[in-house]
Amino acid sequence: MALLAVAACAVPPPYRAPAPPAPVPAPTEPPVETRPAQPQEQPTEQPPPPAPVVREPVLSAASKALVSQAQIQLQSKNYPVAASSIERALRIEPANPLLWIELGKVRQAEGNYVQAENMGRKAAALSVNAPKANSAAWSLIAESLRARGKNQEAQEATMKAQGVR
Repeated sequence: MALLAVAACAVPPPYRAPAPPAPVPAPTEPPVETRPAQPQEQPTEQPPPPAPVVREPVLSAASKALVSQAQIQLQSKNYPVAASSIERALRIEPANPLLWIELGKVRQAEGNYVQAENMGRKAAALSVNAPKANSAAWSLIAESLRARGKNQEAQEATMKAQGVR
């Protein structure tokens, strides 16, 4: 037992810290080559823009009936009543270029070419995206100008009526 007691008093060997690991050399990376960024290629062909929507004006049923009345009155040379019928239709559809053209025709029949031209110009302004109505408006303008002896301006209006801009 004494031996056991002596063994229990024995001092352990001193603690030694483990040796640090050997340094691992950092991996060498190849040098980075820098260049300015290349612009991304744009597609060479872009789809064409959609065609503008062409909507020719039409008369409502009420306006159509009034225009029919006005045309009968115009044939009877009853110009004030014909103009009144068209003006009633214009109160229903003030932005319809066809009605302005009809009123211009009544003014032309009366011999009031200045007003006929003005009605044509109003119709032309309202029918920019409606080729048929726009052509009819410029034809009215051309006829009104020609009746007043403004032949050069009438020729230009005729060209616009034919689609030559």
